[in-house]
Amino acid sequence: MSRLDLHLHTTHSDGSFTPTEIINLAREAGVTALAITDHDITTGVSEATEAGKAHGIEVVPGIEISSSFRDSELHILGYFLDCKDERLNERLATLRESRHRRNPKIIERLQAAGIDITYDEVRAIAGTDSVGRPHIARVLMEKNVVSSAKEAFNQWLAEGRPAYVPRELPTPGEAIQWIKEAKGIPVLAHPTWVKTTEGTLTDLVRQLKAGGLDGVEVHYSTHTPRQTRDYLALAKELGLLVTGGSDFHGITKPDIEVGVGKGTLHIPVSLLDKLKHAAGRL
Repeated sequence: MSRLDLHLHTTHSDGSFTPTEIINLAREAGVTALAITDHDITTGVSEATEAGKAHGIEVVPGIEISSSFRDSELHILGYFLDCKDERLNERLATLRESRHRRNPKIIERLQAAGIDITYDEVRAIAGTDSVGRPHIARVLMEKNVVSSAKEAFNQWLAEGRPAYVPRELPTPGEAIQWIKEAKGIPVLAHPTWVKTTEGTLTDLVRQLKAGGLDGVEVHYSTHTPRQTRDYLALAKELGLLVTGGSDFHGITKPDIEVGVGKGTLHIPVSLLDKLKHAAGRL
């Protein structure tokens, strides 16, 4: 059975597998088309595209951009964008720089709590210019401070925890426009993460659509069957595209696998043609 996975992270951001390794995992899982959606960077797309050709796996150029929303974050996925767009890459570089300003402050808070950790160690394990909290979590795991990335976030790194530091982020509308201006299709990622009540989610998505949003990530590893049905109905009501992905990261999300999420994820392959049509690729 052919599978589709439109939400994957590589070592170019906070994933623990290279783009080539992602392609190999996709082939084993029966995935025939996928999207590389690293955080704030698109450099992994070209390697994945070349590796995909050897196995007949189509690679959709993608991105995941974090935005600031109600003292929290709201993530916007972008598909079929021009990865060489100069303005987009300038904006993404600014976001990565904001991480480098934030991360040392997190390290300082961990050090103040008596934890032996340096930012050089974090950058070394990241091996990329897009360094984030998951990389800090991996160092904490290697030092046996925590047993998992989830514990690292719950105990230290999540909002409200001792080492949390807010990040400089664009608004959701700005993130959407960055993607649109790079000829991409902006999609709301994992709506279940959005900090709003169920009753106001429709209003929020309607506002985002007015600002250029084209789709909703309906199929997702941790969505319940009811959430999937509700988000599908929401997309239909507002005339938005439907997408889906595992949000595979590797080590920091060990229960999530490429193509199948937690084992039951199924993303209709037919969704890709609709996404291509919207992007002018058909």
